[in-house]
Amino acid sequence: MGQHGIRAQQREQTRQALLREGRRLFADSGYGAVGLAEIVQAAEVTKGALYHHFTGKADLFRAILEELQQEVGRRVAAAADAHDDPWTQLTAGCEEFLASTTDPGIQRIMLVDGPAVLGWTQWRAMDEANSARHLADALTSLIDARVIAPQPVAPLVHLLSGAMNDAALWLASSSDPEDLAHTTAALGQLLQGLRTG
Repeated sequence: MGQHGIRAQQREQTRQALLREGRRLFADSGYGAVGLAEIVQAAEVTKGALYHHFTGKADLFRAILEELQQEVGRRVAAAADAHDDPWTQLTAGCEEFLASTTDPGIQRIMLVDGPAVLGWTQWRAMDEANSARHLADALTSLIDARVIAPQPVAPLVHLLSGAMNDAALWLASSSDPEDLAHTTAALGQLLQGLRTG
């Protein structure tokens, strides 16, 4: 590996450190309470190094949010892929989404600060590119298999992802450990209503 390769590797390590420490700080304290100085200090890099990768705090946050959404997307896909039956894939994926977003750190970044920092429109576009896409694929295959009555997929995707995002936010503030199980059961009932016959 030449000088160039080593430099590229160091740059990538710097970027990863900023993402990792930024994520930890944003998850613990919330976006508003964390300053850039604190992030660069935790990542052990200079402010100049941060500006080499990101335009500022909001840009770093956006990259962290995107990483988180992809992570949750992978967890959802893995939960779905563990099953052969398309219906079980849908319900397992939805359950995993709820379970993973009850993590307070994930929640704060993904559902609380995300829309506030980026604005609703940009946040929704990112949410759609990540979790909503999985949901649309799952629903489309169920409609093709006639497990769900033929209908436009987009309205269903928005109804379900809206319901799940809101349920995840509510679960964050709930103090009853039973609430996740109850919410998962209610979601199961809701999905069951989509099945034909």
